[in-house]
Amino acid sequence: MNIYQLGNIKHKKQFLKNLNVQGGGVAIMAKKMELLYFFITELKTPAVNILKQDALSIGAELAVPSGVITCEKSTYSCLLIGTRKHMEILSKKELAQPFGLKMVAKELQNFLKTNNYPTEIMGVINANDDSFFSGSRFKSGDAIKKIKAMIDEGATIIDIGAVSSRPNATTVSEAEELARIQPICDAINREKLYELVSFSIDSTTPKVVEYGLECGFNLINDISGASNPELIALAIKYRVKLSIMHMQGTPQTMQLNPVYNDVMVEVSDFFEEKIQKCEALGLNREDIILDVGIGFGKTLEHNLTLIRNMQHFKKFGCQLLIGASRKSMINAIISTPTEERLAGTLAIHLKAVEQGASIVRCHDVKEHVQALAVWEAI
Repeated sequence: MNIYQLGNIKHKKQFLKNLNVQGGGVAIMAKKMELLYFFITELKTPAVNILKQDALSIGAELAVPSGVITCEKSTYSCLLIGTRKHMEILSKKELAQPFGLKMVAKELQNFLKTNNYPTEIMGVINANDDSFFSGSRFKSGDAIKKIKAMIDEGATIIDIGAVSSRPNATTVSEAEELARIQPICDAINREKLYELVSFSIDSTTPKVVEYGLECGFNLINDISGASNPELIALAIKYRVKLSIMHMQGTPQTMQLNPVYNDVMVEVSDFFEEKIQKCEALGLNREDIILDVGIGFGKTLEHNLTLIRNMQHFKKFGCQLLIGASRKSMINAIISTPTEERLAGTLAIHLKAVEQGASIVRCHDVKEHVQALAVWEAI
């Protein structure tokens, strides 16, 4: 007899099937193999005490601060710990409880019904000469060569923009932006490259976005976070997807002094509001992609918190995009020039995929395809 401890089992049902567990038991046991953590803030004290007892009664746990049992404060933050099976039971049990626990139950149910999407690699092409990474800057002829190379390397989406969104970036007129990107769009359309992969137009200018859509693009990468109804209308008109990014401020102001009371709560509330806005205008939720906006109005700690807890945003049922390729947060952790940040980029993106990201926006397609293939095999 031998015994050894296993690491994380990603494909839990398949593992159980390989063990020859009987059909009905596979689904039941898989739910017991996944430990979940939910941080609940400012819950009314009576609700904390009820939830504590209910959690303990089914074998789960609620970590609470001292003073809860004597109700020293009116509200407390707490950590709910349990398996997916525990959370299913609690989400039904708390629906009948007062003091805000019904809302807790509904939120748990939202988390439990999340979708899983296949991982896609989005290659980056910049048709401007002031992008923060020189390796992503291309003129029209070179851009098409690079696009074809990215397709060969395994990219399934190519994101093309003509205006830098780095901190303190220079503003560009609509005419100049269109002039930069038009030759690339025309070549993509002429060679029907949109039949090979999806193309994303990285722009907040309606005229530029529509030009890309007319040339076969099927995704709008909106760093302004669906602030312009015209872009939502274009997504609906052309039946394409819309990526909504969170940014505090503008590229010119975002890194001056980003401050949040709770970055997770504020970004989550932002997405909820934007999704409701898009749906009210007629855009289907399955056509919405969410991007937490790494480096866009965030400190290093804000970025790290969002990456560690990206699983949270799966509750919206949308695809999640991560884009930290060669960004300055890597330099803030360990001093590294932009050209040497590939290793740090891969570390961030692999962690984000582990936490639920399904679209990886990157400059280095070949290396990401290889890293993700090996990660998935492990």
